[in-house]
Amino acid sequence: MSTTSPAPGLPSPDHSPRLREALIAAAFTADGLLDLLGAPAYAALARSETVPALRATRADGVLDTLVRLFLLQRPVAYERARAALPLEECLADGWVVRDGDDVRATVDVRPYGGPEGQDWFIVSDLGCAVGGAGGASGQGEEVVLGVGGASTTLAGITVRTPVASALDLGTGSGLQALHASQHAIRVTATDLNPRALHFTRLTLALSGAPEADLREGSLFEPVGKDRYDLIVSNPPFVISPGARLTYRDGGMGGDDLCRSLVQQAGDRLNDGGYAQFLANWQHVEGEEWQERLRSWVPRGCDAWIVQREVQDVTQYAELWLRDSGDHRGDPAQYAARYDAWLDEFEARKTKAVGFGWITLRKSGSEDPSIVVEEWPHPVEQPLGESVRAHFARQDYLRAHDDAALLAGHFTLVAEVVQEQVGLPGAEDPEHVVLRQNRGMRRATKVDTVGAGFAGVCDGSLSAGRILDAIAQLLDEDPVVLRDRTPQALRLLIGEGFLEPAAPVG
Repeated sequence: MSTTSPAPGLPSPDHSPRLREALIAAAFTADGLLDLLGAPAYAALARSETVPALRATRADGVLDTLVRLFLLQRPVAYERARAALPLEECLADGWVVRDGDDVRATVDVRPYGGPEGQDWFIVSDLGCAVGGAGGASGQGEEVVLGVGGASTTLAGITVRTPVASALDLGTGSGLQALHASQHAIRVTATDLNPRALHFTRLTLALSGAPEADLREGSLFEPVGKDRYDLIVSNPPFVISPGARLTYRDGGMGGDDLCRSLVQQAGDRLNDGGYAQFLANWQHVEGEEWQERLRSWVPRGCDAWIVQREVQDVTQYAELWLRDSGDHRGDPAQYAARYDAWLDEFEARKTKAVGFGWITLRKSGSEDPSIVVEEWPHPVEQPLGESVRAHFARQDYLRAHDDAALLAGHFTLVAEVVQEQVGLPGAEDPEHVVLRQNRGMRRATKVDTVGAGFAGVCDGSLSAGRILDAIAQLLDEDPVVLRDRTPQALRLLIGEGFLEPAAPVG
């Protein structure tokens, strides 16, 4: 069921299967673009630079025509368009319009490779498929963006276990709904902007995906008391003075929109369900940012919150003023808007703004696991399975006291390697580091006991027996060693360096 009406001036999805067939036949796909343009021009598109792609599409081939028409938004000759498209249907449905002897696109269409090699297409406003948010300036308040770094990040960290129901809150051009359609029986997508819901309908139709239940409204308002197994949202999280741009500005004071979204999610999750968000949060004078975020976590939910980046208030204001194109306009107006951002931050005693990921899992536990950490280092996407495994490990640790841990059998996780750091020729290393080569790519320094423990942890002996053997080698009291080791063992399990011999989850 859809509670929205078609957006005026936008294409109809009626003949989208015919258009999809033509696009795929011409290799207008993620792989086809890379082959045609070459890696440098393809990468330049992500930086909103189109000149290399224009140079690479100067031929008269069908794929050259489609790239210029739908991705680079250049008019093409009518006869060229007719050779590349089911043109009469595309004109009738409004995907393109005729302009004299030329044809031009009415929307951006960007090929996007699905996680299992699917040929998908993300439909967005003109000028907004290339480069993500950087291509949005000057497009108006109701602009609908295409694929950007934030949306692909959220898609990569989302847990992809099969579920009955999924909610994409603030769907935009529909990327998260498209991903969810592959592993959820029922997908609901909401947005305050009715144009965004129509773009989501186009994205799903042109990608050959099932229709979603599209609902118009703010936050959880359109879904009432409905509950879901998965909730995802790349919300308008920008902390700004006012709400000029619907796609990015939440319209609430400070980080209240993100806080409200997280706090309200708990009541909309089924038991065991996940809610995953991208968010900004304030760093306020006299307050620990970690505690600020802990206070957002709803009752009955475990949480894993990762701060990926921090910007001071001047960097933050400049970033989003560039995003909206203000730096290219009247200098006096730019200065006034910059002042307004700094006034807003000063009034709220905000010294910096953090960006990152928030994942909730509805555990119902009276002793919730809430992990808030800073991790600005490179990670390996997709991380969905790493997120699922994180919560499985928290369940394991919560269910095992220290005695149970010492009785347990563990193995070193397959992708973990051990590094010894020290001066050349030295008899003993200065320290030993365990490093993950996949997922979060964590590294942790361990002492002699930790290094010895990890080195022989193959699941054959219990943790307690390994510690007894290490105590004998180091001439330490085994009782003291058993007493002080569980805390370090919990850290190694919790961060994914060790796993029970019978794998968690």
